[in-house]
Amino acid sequence: MSLEVNKLTGGYSSIPVLKNESFDVKDGELVSLIGLNGAGKSTTINHIMGLMTPFSGTIKVNGIQINEDVEKYKQEIAYVPEMPILYPELTLKEHIDTTIMAYNLNYASAWEKAHQLLKTFRLNNKLDWFPANFSKGMRQKVMIVCAFITNAKLFVIDEPFLGLDPLAVNDLLKIIENKKKMGASILMSTHVLDTAEKYCDRFVLLNDGKVNYEGTMTDIKQRYSNYGNSLNDIYLALARNDSHE
Repeated sequence: MSLEVNKLTGGYSSIPVLKNESFDVKDGELVSLIGLNGAGKSTTINHIMGLMTPFSGTIKVNGIQINEDVEKYKQEIAYVPEMPILYPELTLKEHIDTTIMAYNLNYASAWEKAHQLLKTFRLNNKLDWFPANFSKGMRQKVMIVCAFITNAKLFVIDEPFLGLDPLAVNDLLKIIENKKKMGASILMSTHVLDTAEKYCDRFVLLNDGKVNYEGTMTDIKQRYSNYGNSLNDIYLALARNDSHE
């Protein structure tokens, strides 16, 4: 089991944003975290990344809790944030070198992966460029390259499609599929529900910091058969009902 979130309660103050939240991501699985703005997706991700301390409950990545071994816990996770976070004083090459050192990767093997990814995302001739020279989409591709050269067990990807062109989206989905085949797991937060429905194995529907429902697309259609036939239709109907309660 790559990720186990068990009865997680947490937030930014004494008032919890997440309320007894439980779900998991199994080995070789792509799970989509879905919810309206304010539903708790970012707070959930921040807790998983170890950026916030839970009020109660546990989070395990590959069987490890962060308080047991901080360094090993974080090396089990690779993160692609919604807004790219790059060091302005480092070139693309230096970002990759820094990632290799942070994850204690084999240099030659990691660079072999990096060259393949750089070619895929059409960045292979930009190794000496600084972040100021990159568009938002290119900066996002740098984050993807740095994440996917690692041997992480869990990849956490936050809204990956919004800044990418259609070709890069297709490339990313192929990379995710390949990582799944290798046994890694992916937790993806996204509002692009049509793509999520097509590619994700399971879905965690969040509302007001709680797991509204967790299951496959078949499960969701059976549970909410009166709401529509697509994930988009079903989720919009659920969201409207919740907002009127």
